[in-house]
Amino acid sequence: MILKAFKINGDGTGSVLVGDDISQAIRDEHLAWVHLDANFEEAGQWLRREISYLDPVIVEALIAEETRPRVLELEEGVLLILRGINMNENAQPEDMVSIRLWVDPHRIISLQRRNLRTVQNMEGQLLAGKGPKNAADFVVALSNGLIEHMEPVFSQLDDTLDDIEEKIIEEPDAVERHHINTVRRQAIQFRRYLAPQRDAIVALKSVQAEWFDLGHRRRLQEAQDRLIRYVEDLDTIRERAQIVKEELSSLLADKMNRNMYILSVIAAIFLPLGFLTGLLGINVGGIPGAEYSGAFYVFCAILTVLVAGQVAFFKSQKWF
Repeated sequence: MILKAFKINGDGTGSVLVGDDISQAIRDEHLAWVHLDANFEEAGQWLRREISYLDPVIVEALIAEETRPRVLELEEGVLLILRGINMNENAQPEDMVSIRLWVDPHRIISLQRRNLRTVQNMEGQLLAGKGPKNAADFVVALSNGLIEHMEPVFSQLDDTLDDIEEKIIEEPDAVERHHINTVRRQAIQFRRYLAPQRDAIVALKSVQAEWFDLGHRRRLQEAQDRLIRYVEDLDTIRERAQIVKEELSSLLADKMNRNMYILSVIAAIFLPLGFLTGLLGINVGGIPGAEYSGAFYVFCAILTVLVAGQVAFFKSQKWF
């Protein structure tokens, strides 16, 4: 249930907490961070028991099955729910992972339902002595860490769309429709969480708690600007994907029209030939050349001249 727990020493380092030390640390004046697995029912019981002053609404938000990024400031602290890129094995990046936090000057309680690399990085920074020094540092570092992992994914999504567009220009293929739909679906799903996350960062920047100072707000401004850019990039990718799909449909339709045109020309060429061969193939008397041994070759020559004349006529009319 408890995945990790640290006492944050205020100098960038963290001391690992185990057993009863965890309960004692979150009651002390020193800052402590406890990270829980919300998949266990005991997580909610632990919250109600160890942090009894928490509003039941806050507890329910921390252990909820589905969440959206948001910020709620209370007198005791701040409820913060954010999302990060899903970088777990065999997972889809657009299936973003939520992290839920309760933050006040003396404790940070975070919960997850799936692994999140940014949390692992935070643990590594504390062990290396390069971690946050206070609760506000933790919130800012976590927010920026989540955003840093987004940029490579969005760049890859944009590059994928460029590759699809290049392939379509060189050789239109109906298979690319599936790839375009995949890119567009990913952009839509990413935006579903990034738009409210952008609003959550704006709200977090406006938190009036004394432990959240001007320096932290300035650092969050950069995170806000990047999120705004990401949302705009996702909108652009989604619109480009629709345009590329329409272009592919147009190119495939042109290709189909060309093929149908060629077939129509071929059918037009062979129509009179079929008529003549059918006419001469009837089993009645009076067929010209029936008694002449070279009539077949003469007839083939006539058909050849007829085809050549048709081709010349079609070209003169610029039909092909």
